[in-house]
Amino acid sequence: MAALPAPRNDAVTEGAVAPHVPAAEGATHPVDETLPPLKMFTSGLQHVAAMYAGVVAPPMVVGPAVGLSAKETAFLIGASLFTAGLATLLQTIGFWKVGARLPFVNGVSFAGVTPMIAIGKDRGHEGMAVIFGAVIVASVLGFVLAPYFSKLLRFFPPVVTGTVITLIGVSLLPVAFRWAQGGNATAHDYGSMKNIGMAALTLVIVLALRKLLRGFLQQIAILLGLVVGTLIAVPFGMTSLDALRGADVVGFPTPFHFGAPHFEIAAIVSMCIVMLVCMTESTADMLALGKIVGRPADERTIEGGLRADTLGSAVSPLFNGFMASAFAQNIGLVAMTKVRSRFVVATGGGILVLLGLCPVAASVIALVPLPVLGGAGIVLFGSVAASGIQTLSTAALDQGENALIVAAALGVGLIPIAAPTFYDAFPQNVRVVLDSGISTGCVIAIVLNLAFNHLGHRKSSAESESEAGVLAEPAVVAH
Repeated sequence: MAALPAPRNDAVTEGAVAPHVPAAEGATHPVDETLPPLKMFTSGLQHVAAMYAGVVAPPMVVGPAVGLSAKETAFLIGASLFTAGLATLLQTIGFWKVGARLPFVNGVSFAGVTPMIAIGKDRGHEGMAVIFGAVIVASVLGFVLAPYFSKLLRFFPPVVTGTVITLIGVSLLPVAFRWAQGGNATAHDYGSMKNIGMAALTLVIVLALRKLLRGFLQQIAILLGLVVGTLIAVPFGMTSLDALRGADVVGFPTPFHFGAPHFEIAAIVSMCIVMLVCMTESTADMLALGKIVGRPADERTIEGGLRADTLGSAVSPLFNGFMASAFAQNIGLVAMTKVRSRFVVATGGGILVLLGLCPVAASVIALVPLPVLGGAGIVLFGSVAASGIQTLSTAALDQGENALIVAAALGVGLIPIAAPTFYDAFPQNVRVVLDSGISTGCVIAIVLNLAFNHLGHRKSSAESESEAGVLAEPAVVAH
């Protein structure tokens, strides 16, 4: 991955960050701006397109593993879209002390897929009931812990947040690569020249649109790239209309469709571990997004965001959905488009709710071939990593052991990406944490930062002033 060029005084690199300039007194912060209806809808739809595959992938994997039929799995996908929309609305609009009130997208967490399969494998409806019971208990526990978890904010200085943001982007890139190859590793054309060529063409189209277009059209270049890529894919037989033919026009995720939740201790313990992993990742994502949009995520924001995560997760099983967590790929979209309005993402949340209630509409989004989505994903996820690198540039890596902290955290965080079977001999509950490079890298960065920069270490005045300046003037995307 190429290093970012040094920012100029009048602009910054696409997807990078720049010093925050406070808004004029009385002016509406870009996060709280409402846009014209058409711009609001298309920008929100772009967020849905970016996250759609991530939302539907967990139920597509868990459903067959538990023993659900194709029709029941399709029902589970609709429920996941519906609950992801509800959780996103909780985050963006919020109420009381719930919600980060940032352009923060929530969806089904992939961290829970492996333990959910272990819990419900071949148990059918009974397995789903046990999974939902465990998710409810873990989510209620997370809601109670949210105010205490948010007090750990001081242990996330730039050397930690920059490392984690970089890991988020790098960890997501393999997802884009798999999409570019076709998504299904067992398919005969997985990794074919046709799939990779389509991904490469989409990437070129997105980059060209970003370069050639101006204003609003430039901001929705990802969405336009997906549309153009899909149209090009049609004559090559890469777009299937099968999903449209069998989809109902209207459908509601019937509460407790698979039966009342059951509560088993082992399942609850597994999902509680997943919840802590999700809370750690969401904290890092909120810190990253706060820097990007120019509204630093303070303790209250983290607390509200975690409450929205956990409350959304607690409500999801009622409508047959899974645990909800942050979607880092949409942070890349915010960084790239510079559209920072939380109401745009709230519109995306509303679209997700409608997709969950209208299976045929959800199927239209599913027409986008995965190779096309993969080409766009390279830009999206790369933008997140670029933002992390920019944050690390403010972390005083030439002082103390900060460079060592970054080196160790990145190295450990990249293990699940570079060597996916590395932890196969470890217990399943331990692998829930270890198989998430974001979580392990975050833990390593926090622990080493404590060891080198807090415990038994007295900072020099220069170091203190440097860190204070970084925390007071967070980096944001130039608008």
